[in-house]
Amino acid sequence: MSTYEWQKSSYSAQGSNCLYVAAPDSDTIKLRESDDPDVILTTTPANLKAFILGVKAGEFDHFVDD
Repeated sequence: MSTYEWQKSSYSAQGSNCLYVAAPDSDTIKLRESDDPDVILTTTPANLKAFILGVKAGEFDHFVDD
């Protein structure tokens, strides 16, 4: 398995429930969670940007319990 420079979100709690992001090159974004670090999601910067904009716009609010 390749070694990436993972960065933890400052919004993640200490210990578990942490989201990590790595950008091994300009065309690839890697995401993983602390509770299952061997599962890595790979996407592009454009796709991640579209997702983040959708989250900010509330497009996924129906997935979250209040």
